[in-house]
Amino acid sequence: MTGSRDIFRNIRQPMSSKRIRVAVLYGGRSGEHEVSLQSAASVIRNLDPERFTIIPIGIDRDGGWHLNDLAMMADGAAKSLPVFRDAPPVMLPPFSGDGERSLLRLGPGGEAQGIDVVFPVMHGPLCEDGAIQGLCELADVPYVGPGVLASAVGMDKDVAKRLVAADGLPIVPYLSLKRDRWDRERGADAGAGLAGWVAENLGYPAFVKPANMGSSVGIHKVSSAAELGRALDDAFRYDVKVLIERGVDAREIELAVLENIASSDEPLVSIPGEIAPSHEFYSYEAKYLDEHGAALMIPAALDPAETERAQSMARRIFSALECEGMARVDLFLDRKSGEFYFNEINTIPGFTTISMYPKLWEASGIGYRELLSRLIDLALARHERKRGLSREWLAE
Repeated sequence: MTGSRDIFRNIRQPMSSKRIRVAVLYGGRSGEHEVSLQSAASVIRNLDPERFTIIPIGIDRDGGWHLNDLAMMADGAAKSLPVFRDAPPVMLPPFSGDGERSLLRLGPGGEAQGIDVVFPVMHGPLCEDGAIQGLCELADVPYVGPGVLASAVGMDKDVAKRLVAADGLPIVPYLSLKRDRWDRERGADAGAGLAGWVAENLGYPAFVKPANMGSSVGIHKVSSAAELGRALDDAFRYDVKVLIERGVDAREIELAVLENIASSDEPLVSIPGEIAPSHEFYSYEAKYLDEHGAALMIPAALDPAETERAQSMARRIFSALECEGMARVDLFLDRKSGEFYFNEINTIPGFTTISMYPKLWEASGIGYRELLSRLIDLALARHERKRGLSREWLAE
C-alpha cells in the first residue's frame, strides 16, 4: 500500500526536481456548470507543461467525480472541457481501510492517485462556497484560492456586504429575503406589502439576486412592483435567500486581487477594468451567450485619483473578507455622486479566454501562464505554513 506521503507528495522538495501534479476540478452541480467547463479548458491549456502534470477531474451534474483525460485538448482549440460520465469514477474516502489517507482513488479498490495540489475551477454553490475547500482541508492537501471562511463568506452576497459595511466601506442599500418569508408575503395580497416596502425604501428599478449564485444566474432588473413577484420566484429557484437591491445608475468597475507570496505584505491589485454591457445589465446572456453582450475596457476610463480609490477599496475588501490566493472585486461607480460601492467578490473568478481576472493581470504585467503558476505556488506556500501548526494540545 502506498503511504500517505507518497500519495500527497512532499511539497518540501525543490519544485525543479519533478513536475507538480495538479488535480484540476471542473464541472460541478451548480447553475454555473457550463461556465466551469470553459474556464477549465482555458486553465488546462495554459498551465506550464514544464512544471505541471495535469490530472483533470470532471464533476457531473449529479455530483459524480470522473477521472478524464486530455486527449480532446491535444489540438489546443477546445473552448469547453467535457465531463465524460463513462470515465473512471473517482472515490473520495477520507481514510482507506488500513488508516492510510488518500484523496483520489479510482473505483472500488482502485489504485490511489498521487497529487500535489488541487486547482478548483468551479463556480457557485458546492465549490466556491467552501465545500471543496473543506474537503481539501480534511484531506490535508493544498488547494488554489481562498480558504473555507472567505469562500463561504464571499459566496453569500448578504454576509459579504454586512462585513464590508462593518469595515466602513459603502454598499448599495438592499433587503435580504428568505424563502419562507416570501411564501408568506406571496399569499398576502400577492406580495403587495413587500412590493410597497421596496417602493418606499429602495425604489424602482431594483435588482433581485440569489444570495449564493454567480455569473448573473437568476438576476433580474425589476422596473415596477408588478414585476417583483415573478423575479423573486425565479431567483428562489437557485437559492433559499434572495437580495432585493436598489438600482443605481452606475458603471461596473472590476479589479483583480492576488495574494502576495510574502503573506505579511499587502495583496497585489491590478489596474481597474470596466464592463459596459450592451444589454440592459450584465446578465448571464451578456456574459456568455452573446459575443457582443458587453465591452470589456482595460484599463477603465478613470482618473488617477479614482484608480487609486478603487484599488485601495479592493485591497481592503480582500483583507476584510479574509481572502487568500485570489479574488475579483466588483465595484459600482455612481455616475451622479462619483461614489464607489462594493458590489460583490468572486473567490474563484472566471478563467475563460475572455474573463476579466486573467485579462486584468495580463494588462498589469502578469501573463496568464505566470498567473496560474503563482496561484499554485501560493497554495503550496499556505499549506507549508499551516503544516507547522499544532493539531493537539500539549501541556507545558
